[in-house]
Order: sequence, then C-alpha cells, then structure tokens
Amino acid sequence: MNRAVLRCSLLLLLAPAVQIGARAQEQAKHAITFSDLIRMHRVGEAQVSPDGKWVAYMVSTPDLDANRNASNIWIVPAGGGESLQLTQSGHDSSPVWSPDGKTIAFLSSRSGESQVYLLSMDGGEARPLTHLSTGADIVKWSPDGKIIAFTSGVYPDCKDDACNSARDSEKEKDKVKAHVAEHLLYRHWTHWNEGKRSHLFVTAADGSGTPRDLTIGANYDVPPDERGGPADLNFSPDSREICFTAVTDPVEAISTNGDLFVVSVSGGEVKRITKQPGFDGEPTYSPDGKYIAYHAQLTPEYESDRWRVMLFDRASGKIENLTEGFDRSAGELAWSVDSKTIYFTAEDETLQPIYSMALRAGAEPKKLIANSYNSGISLSGDGKTLVFERTSLTKPAEVFAAASDGTSVRQLTHQNDAILASLDMNEPETFWFEGAGGTRVQAMMIRPPDFDAAKKYPLLVLLHGGPQTMWSNAWGYRWNAQVFSAPGYVTLMINRRGSTGYGQKFTDEITNDWGGKPYLDVMDGVDFVLKKYLFTDGSRMAAAGGSYGGYLANWIATHTGRFKAIISHAGIFDKNSMYATEELWFEEHDMQGTPWTNPESYRKWAPMTYAAELGKFKTPTLVIDGEQDFRVPYTQSLEFFNTLQRQDVPSKLVIFPDEGHWVLKPQNSRFWYKTFLDWLATYLK
Repeated sequence: MNRAVLRCSLLLLLAPAVQIGARAQEQAKHAITFSDLIRMHRVGEAQVSPDGKWVAYMVSTPDLDANRNASNIWIVPAGGGESLQLTQSGHDSSPVWSPDGKTIAFLSSRSGESQVYLLSMDGGEARPLTHLSTGADIVKWSPDGKIIAFTSGVYPDCKDDACNSARDSEKEKDKVKAHVAEHLLYRHWTHWNEGKRSHLFVTAADGSGTPRDLTIGANYDVPPDERGGPADLNFSPDSREICFTAVTDPVEAISTNGDLFVVSVSGGEVKRITKQPGFDGEPTYSPDGKYIAYHAQLTPEYESDRWRVMLFDRASGKIENLTEGFDRSAGELAWSVDSKTIYFTAEDETLQPIYSMALRAGAEPKKLIANSYNSGISLSGDGKTLVFERTSLTKPAEVFAAASDGTSVRQLTHQNDAILASLDMNEPETFWFEGAGGTRVQAMMIRPPDFDAAKKYPLLVLLHGGPQTMWSNAWGYRWNAQVFSAPGYVTLMINRRGSTGYGQKFTDEITNDWGGKPYLDVMDGVDFVLKKYLFTDGSRMAAAGGSYGGYLANWIATHTGRFKAIISHAGIFDKNSMYATEELWFEEHDMQGTPWTNPESYRKWAPMTYAAELGKFKTPTLVIDGEQDFRVPYTQSLEFFNTLQRQDVPSKLVIFPDEGHWVLKPQNSRFWYKTFLDWLATYLK
C-alpha cells in the first residue's frame, strides 16, 4: 500500500477523533471546568522523520470509565495539514522513525507487558518485535537501520529471559510478600526495588536472532532509575557504539552522580568516559562522529545545580565546558547536520526558549525561538526542520515546526482547538516586585473569566514545589491555574527564592533557608498585589501548594493568620521524620547535613516546631496525599492533620491509597479538583 492510499485509509479512522482547526464550531464561551480539562488530548513525544516530511507523536486522552490515559500514535505533515491517527489500541507511546522513514518503532502494552512494535508506513498492522517476559522500555533505532536498542528490567544475575521469567513466576507464587533491603536506595517514587535493574539490550530490526543484553551482570540501571530517560542513551553515527548514563556509586540514595559509559553494539567491555562527581546526562553524538555533547551538573549531591553543555572529544578524550558563562540550565540537546551548532532548551523567567550555540567554549548562546515555553526538540536528518512542542497557561501542548534557523514557526497539530474554542480564559499577567532583601522577584497572575475591575475578588496564592522549580507559562493538568481561577478567583503564582530560570544564585538561596527568604518573597508578593491591584480582596485569601509548596503552606499555617484557608498536598511537616524519604541527598543538601550532624536546621525549618510556639493553629486546612508517596511519605500529612485536629482547627484529610506524589488516575483527579474547589468555596465565597 503506498502512502497516498495509506492516508486515505487513515482518514476513515478519524471519524471518532477530535474535530480540529477551522472545523471547530463557534459557540458561546464558558469558564473552564474539570470536565473540559479531562477531555483534553495530551500531546507529546514528537519526532520528525529523517526526510523532514512527517512528524510522529503521541496523543494521550484520559478515559474516566477505564480510569487511565489512553495513548495512541499519530502523524502529521511537517509542512502542515491533517493529522492522521496510526494506532488504536490506547496503549501505544514513544514513536521512533527508522532511518529510511519507512517504519515507526514504538512501545505498546496492548498485549500486557510493554514491548517494541514496528509499523510500516506502507500499511498493515503493527507487529511485535520483542517478546521478553520482562518487557521493553526506551526504544532507539540505529542510524544504519539494522539494530534497535531498548531497555528492560531484569535480574542482574540472570543470563537469559527464561531465568527472569522463572524468577518472576517464583515470586508471584510465594505467599510471603515482604520487602527486604540491605542497602540504599531500596524504594523510589512509588516502587520498591526488588532486585531488578534496567539493562541495555539490542536486537536485529528485522526480527532475526535473540535480543542481547549489553550490560549483562551490571548492578546499575540504564538509564538511572527514574532520574533518566530516552535522551540518556544514544547510538554513534556509525551504529557501532552506544553511549549511556548510569549511576554506579555504591550508595545511590545520597548520590546525584551519574557518569557516561560507552559499549560496543557487538558487546564487550563497558567503558566509563566521564568521572566528575556531578551528573552527566543526555549524551548526543555529533553527526560527524567526532564529539559527544552532553549536559552536566558539577556540584555533587545537588540535583538542582546548573546544567552546563559539555563536549567530549572521542579521539583525545578531552572534555570542554561550553556554557560556564551562561547562567541558565541547558536542557534537551540536538546537533546541526554540519556538526557546527548545538541546540538546547533552557528555562528563562517563566518561559523556555530554544537556544543555538556555536561549537566553541565561551560562545554566546542565542535565543533561536523565544517568548514561549518549548520542549521536546527534534531535528530532521537533513538539518532543515526543527520540531518541538509548545504550550502556555492558556493552551495545552501542541506540536510546532520551524526552519533550523528559527524562522517559519508554524503550528502542526490542533488536537484541542475544538475544546479551547469554547473556553473563556485570560492570559497571565507577568510582573516584578521587591522580595526579601530587595531582590527582584517575578510573579504571574490570572484573572477570572468575565473579569470586572470594579469588583473585589478572592486571592488564591499557589505555591510551587521542587523546591527548585518554577511557575512557568505552561499548561498543567495536575495544578491547572485556569481551573482554579474559573470559579471567580484571582490566582497568583510567585517564583520565590529557590526558583529556577533566574540564575543559579537565585536558585541556591533556598538552601538551608526553607522558611526564610522564600516565605518572605511570597508574603511581599501578596502585599504588592493587594496594593497595586485593588480588585483583590485581602480579607479573602487562600494559599495552596504541593510537595515543597505543601511545606510552605504548612509553614504559612504556623507563621501568619492572614489566610482564610490553606490547602497542603504532600506537604512536609516534620523535617526529622522526613528523613524517611528515598532520595536522602535532597534532605542532606538542603538542610546542610543529617538530622544528627545538623539537628538545628531540621528543628528550625520544621513547621511542627512552631505549632507549640504559637500554641495553636487557626487556619482551616485541607490536607491531601497519596499512600504510595515515597518522596514525601504520607505520614507527614497524617502528622499535620493529627496536629490540626488536636488543636480543634477545621480540617479535612484526603489520602489516596493508589496514588504516589502526584494524583494521576482520572477519577482520583476529578475527586481531587472537586475537593480542592469545595474547600476554597467554603471559606472564600
């Protein structure tokens, strides 16, 4: 079947799909609700074809009945045109083009365990390439088209799939389900480490032979367990070598170190090529094969150090730091086809531009595509087309394309046009004010629909987590500022001290000062807004945050009575018991020691400490968490709620037994938003 016929055939599949573009019916607009949010199509993983003519991407749509997200593979012409849905299973993701552009490899769990599938662009059904009992994750195609690399979680001492299958079967039959640990890191995010490691495999793209484990016996993960991703392993241009990131330090829970390793595709010795104590990641070979570009954090045990663009000379082994003078953190990397330019993204004051930089130390990075929040960059094989995803606080992510010089920017996908056409949302207003010590701090504010400056509106102050992240001008599904504003609230988002995107000094100033300058920045921002924007009502304010934002909500509860309501999601309450977290480097860096080497910091920055000093909490507080949260153990929320109840403070506790640090299941998300908005309405309306 040729591509023209394929296109006609695929159009028949689009009848139940979202209506897009100019077809969207004009209709009366309304304030966004959770029902609108949950219907939106979540676009990501865009990959441009080698010839630059097509873009493959994933669309994930929440299915409330099934209580999960259904994901499928789509394609769209890079020059613009109709999007075509390629798969229908609802279990497909991570599309990767073959070098000749005739086939897409992707991951699918349609038959149970995730496996690599292949789909021909000439038509026909997708067929599985791998059949491992341990499944497959992170798929990469070699430049010569002959080999596909993937990762799979296996037992390091198993030499074949039969061994892994037997081991899993034995565990499943065992009536004892105890977690046993003899070292750190024994659990991470939402899962316990039960002896498996993510290993690097290669297999013939034509399906012949048996997949080979290139890191057999290795007691480390490729890429690092939930700290890495697809960008952390890549083929060399001649398809003979793979470079990847791994953490090999003996105590992973206190180490943010990650080094680059190379291994021959034919197998053999795994060689370490970087040795500095910070994290080295996202290795990307130059097209001419001379270099590996990567980004690195140079400070050990600090996950929020600035990411530099580094260059490894494959012939000499020399390493250069290309961006030491650039006070932003470099993200995703890509090479120009002539190997003379490196592209990367970097957060910058609520936005994330795409930068380009000449291949020399000290070269000034230039904003290639600015004034927007961009991610997921992909460059065509001919170097002419740059594909990326773009989002804002009024628009979910869609796929865009541009010429490699940043011109001719165009939107390719329109998955949410019909829904957005019916919604009344306001653009964020960005402003600066003086925070603690006179430091300039940036914030964004969203006004509610049908805004009337003559009226007074309650003020909702959102507190971001991290603590080293930022409120960006980007769409979100878990903490959506538009949904919060819709009932009639002015929503304020302050990038207080510790936020990223404002230089490393600004980020570092939260270290061992969790309730100091960050808290003062927030309160100074509130005072600035109340004085400048007379439509905000200082007598009706609420504060809400998650993770560190939950901590700051708890801190606010013990340090001011100005708010009428507080919402704390996965908030830290007792810094000593927070030492039950899995990533111990986080606590030990930000508190500048352990609970026994620096007990004063753990006492000073614990909201619980001030419950006794104030004698009593007063602000009505909603406390939320997930029972599978290993980052901020949910017992922190139990301690906080118990304290509120014992001090007779109006409070409510919501614990999701099937969620971790975030609420991800669609039905749980619906309950979360309803509970959140009901709490605000009770105390602010």
